[in-house]
Amino acid sequence: MTKFSLLDLVPVVEGGTVATALANAADLAQHCEKLGFTRYWVAEHHGMRGIASAATSVVIAHIAAATQSIRVGSGGIMLPNHAPLVIAEQFGTLDALYPGRIDLGLGRAPGSDQRVATAIRRTLDSDPNAFPRDVMELQSYFADDGQTGIVATPGAGADVRLYILGSSLYGAQVAAALGLPFAFASHFAPDMLDEALHIYRSHFKPSAVLEAPYAMAAFNIIAAPTDSEAAYLATSMQQSFVSLRSGNPRQMPPPAEGYYESLPLQFQGMLDHVLSCSAIGEPESVKTAVTAFVDRTKADEIIVACSIFDHEMRKRSLEFAAEILTSH
Repeated sequence: MTKFSLLDLVPVVEGGTVATALANAADLAQHCEKLGFTRYWVAEHHGMRGIASAATSVVIAHIAAATQSIRVGSGGIMLPNHAPLVIAEQFGTLDALYPGRIDLGLGRAPGSDQRVATAIRRTLDSDPNAFPRDVMELQSYFADDGQTGIVATPGAGADVRLYILGSSLYGAQVAAALGLPFAFASHFAPDMLDEALHIYRSHFKPSAVLEAPYAMAAFNIIAAPTDSEAAYLATSMQQSFVSLRSGNPRQMPPPAEGYYESLPLQFQGMLDHVLSCSAIGEPESVKTAVTAFVDRTKADEIIVACSIFDHEMRKRSLEFAAEILTSH
């Protein structure tokens, strides 16, 4: 069976609050734990009205406290925003609180624009070696190998699993060189998926933490009893993408009948492209699409993305997804 997990952006919906979004995340994590999801990841984004997971390590603690066994972590922490020592201390603390359950997915993008990056008080390093150097520094803190001359407390000796995230070929190269698991963001950046997985697998160097490649690929699933209902629910995700690509990110809007059909052709084409790694429909059609994606990628694990306005409809969609993926 292919493993499956969830990526949650902790959406703040129109008319909702951050407090409600965080409460929903804890409830959804408990739901995923019961359904057999392997891990529950949240992502670092800043300056987004519709995303409540900016303080990612705090949100991880909140979710881990609400669950018992599911792995919880970041998908990901945007390492250019942080000193590696600070991340080692944060995730070392999480491991001390919830031992053996904490994942640390690491991304190279800032998760924001230049204004927000400046507000975070980090100068973005243009050196292409900065990201792998920071990853190795982070590994050194967890290993407590003395290379930095600093003992991360908490952090030293912590059992935190590292993952490299990517939406291009660069992350695949870094993950392969360092012998780490690799997760590709195909749920919104499908272009280089196949090439990235090929590079990762063909250039992988075994490490102390991983003997063979472990590839993860993200896939949107919006499932409902009928195709028409699923298509209707998916319009919230479509509206969010159009708003983002138009430079006006917003809280997640409610679904709207006929939204896709009302769009200019260029926006329809944009959605068709960026959401090409998606299954939207009734369970049998979703199963067909998921099977084709797993066969295509040979992924060891599918990272499910599920952007739905209504919390209960989102839980129902994940029930369908779990049933499909468990039987694969």
